[in-house]
Amino acid sequence: MAKVWFTLSFIIFFWTSGANGLEPVVLQLKWTHQFQFAGYYMAAEQGFYKEAGLKVTILPANPSNPDTHFKVLSGQAQFGVTHSGVLKAKIDGKPLVALAAIFQSSPYCWMVKESSNIYKPEDFLGKKVSHLGKEESAELTVMLERVGINISDLPLYAGLNPLEDFKRGMFDAIQVYVTNEPYKMLQEGVKTRQICPKQYGLNVYGDILFTSENMLAHKPETVEKFKQASLKGWRYALLNMQHSIEVIHEKYARHKTKEQLSFEADELTTYITHSGGAIGSMSETRWQWIAQLYNLDLSQWRKIKSTFLYQHKHDTTDSSWSWMLVLACVLTLLSIPMYGYLMLFHKRKYRIQQLSYRDKNTLE
Repeated sequence: MAKVWFTLSFIIFFWTSGANGLEPVVLQLKWTHQFQFAGYYMAAEQGFYKEAGLKVTILPANPSNPDTHFKVLSGQAQFGVTHSGVLKAKIDGKPLVALAAIFQSSPYCWMVKESSNIYKPEDFLGKKVSHLGKEESAELTVMLERVGINISDLPLYAGLNPLEDFKRGMFDAIQVYVTNEPYKMLQEGVKTRQICPKQYGLNVYGDILFTSENMLAHKPETVEKFKQASLKGWRYALLNMQHSIEVIHEKYARHKTKEQLSFEADELTTYITHSGGAIGSMSETRWQWIAQLYNLDLSQWRKIKSTFLYQHKHDTTDSSWSWMLVLACVLTLLSIPMYGYLMLFHKRKYRIQQLSYRDKNTLE
């Protein structure tokens, strides 16, 4: 009987330790900590990842080398945040999978001074502009190309202090992220305005949550749990904006003021909810349009779309339920001899009591 109890105790300990243990995963951000990643922070702080059985480490990017693709493909992170250039990377052979598009429009814009005579894409002709990253802000180039302006024909600024030199008037337009450089200029009293792709119908996705084909193949349920917990975090962040700002400032972005985080929140909300659909939603049609916009090979798009766009395949034999059923069966089998032992014990106890009663009556 002692062996039965030992075996039962071991199984219960093993199962509960596995059930209570959290699977560690890493999320690699595309920039330093700021409201841009609020949903992931709140998923961690509100326990949504923990409820999904995950222990998530959120890593900020190195601003001098914010390559999230390499981090995920090399296994240093299981998930990452990237830009719409992930589509070109996929076509070029990188085994990446897009899980959700947090921003329905790109937050990259051209910034010019309020005194500038640049009001629309056509006005960029002959203007000196900042150097552009080819992948993360290709929509800025496309916006100009659509009106017949080739970015390679424009004089490019090549200095080391772009914001300071922009203030001095050394060039006309600078590539910016709507929540960062415009706020800095506002704080320094420099009046500016932005010319953004979405104003001209170029609504490419931004801040795409992604993983690798390898991760999806080996741990599909982990991928689904992470995605759903992250989106839950985003819904919480948008519905509880002030609380989210307080938490982000206290635990993640101490280098930013609450006022700056509030500015970011106000600016980015429209990019997240722009389509009116569910947070993180994506469509095959929209991605194909983005491929055409970037002049990518549509035959290649058709080849990779099935492995590029994430679709959760519901497993009818969910692993967690399988283990619970196995445990239930084991406990049932172990309980049978225990039940028999208890019945025998009570029967013997009853017989002893009866014999004692008879002996007592005999003596009387």
